[in-house]
Amino acid sequence: MASAPAPFPDDWQRALVVAAHPDDIEYGPAAAVAVWTAAGKEVHYLLATRGEAGIAGLSPAEAGPLREEEERRSAAVVGVSEVEFLDHSDGVLVADLQLRRDLAGALRRHRPDLVVVMHGGDTWTPPEVTPGALNSADHRALTRSLLDAVADAGNEWIFPDLTETPWSGVQYVAVHAVGYPPPHVVGVSDGVETAVASLVEHRRYLEALSDDPVEEQARRQVDMATLTEDGGRQVGFRLYWG
Repeated sequence: MASAPAPFPDDWQRALVVAAHPDDIEYGPAAAVAVWTAAGKEVHYLLATRGEAGIAGLSPAEAGPLREEEERRSAAVVGVSEVEFLDHSDGVLVADLQLRRDLAGALRRHRPDLVVVMHGGDTWTPPEVTPGALNSADHRALTRSLLDAVADAGNEWIFPDLTETPWSGVQYVAVHAVGYPPPHVVGVSDGVETAVASLVEHRRYLEALSDDPVEEQARRQVDMATLTEDGGRQVGFRLYWG
């Protein structure tokens, strides 16, 4: 029998939430971000790509700036004012040394206590549940590289060409969990409506996905990303020591 989820630790002040594309955070832990910033935590976003290959019928040259602007507006809704893009190419992320180097440099710049990253498993279901919808190759590459980059960021002899001061202050790495029960949870009942409003800011992207009203799509996605337990809403994570 699986043990009950544990509360998410609160002994941190600055978080860096890392994702492959604009909208990844809003489809995932944005409700937790809303709760954290409302409690006075400092949260920054780091995106590996601008999502320029994400809108059918719209060229990457047009989609990239549009999706970047949607992400900045979306982040502002949940209290995040700093959004950095690494400018890797959308759809073809590779878990290689270049991505690790860029992530390590970003960790040194942002100096987080907590690092949050998207689910990077092969499928969108827990490993014990098969079959499942395949996860994006970009998500898998980003999560694997980020987990490695946490150690790289603190080692002055790895990527010595980086100019930023090494950072070994990451206390926790939290991977957004799929399935239930997750090992750790954040109560997000107070952040659900803010998360819906945040995802709505990805209007052009959502309009390309479905003819359903954008607000309905956003609420469905946030409902799927937030677990219901004892009448409250939660976001689950797998937690690792930094």
